[in-house]
Amino acid sequence: MEKPINEMRLVVPSRSANESFARVAVAAFVSQLDPTLDELSDIKTAVSEAVTNCIVHGYRDTIGSIYINARLFQNGKICVKIHDTGCGIADVKQAMEPLYTTGGSDRSGLGFTVMESFTDKLRVRSTPGKGTTVTLEKHIERRTHD
Repeated sequence: MEKPINEMRLVVPSRSANESFARVAVAAFVSQLDPTLDELSDIKTAVSEAVTNCIVHGYRDTIGSIYINARLFQNGKICVKIHDTGCGIADVKQAMEPLYTTGGSDRSGLGFTVMESFTDKLRVRSTPGKGTTVTLEKHIERRTHD
């Protein structure tokens, strides 16, 4: 297994105000790889969706902890794991279907679809009653500066 060149961990309560904080914290950490604005925007969007899922679905009507671990690799790969210890997902395959939601009429059901489209690889692992881990991977093109 490849060893990261840098790593950060962040734990925040599942309050909606912390969604933007998590997004910006991960973006600031990833900035050391000198991503383009588009690459940075993709990462911010994917992290935002994953954290929002923890808040809206994982913990529903309660406050819990959201665990974020971001690792950077020499080859430009970024790996971000976002984990909650909330209610979990009974059927991950169904939950990843576009437009499927358990969040009511105000939710679009596109969170996983958005995460998938803005990353190179998306993994979702979940156990009902124990929580969910979303792993986002993105490769940043290494550029040389003249």
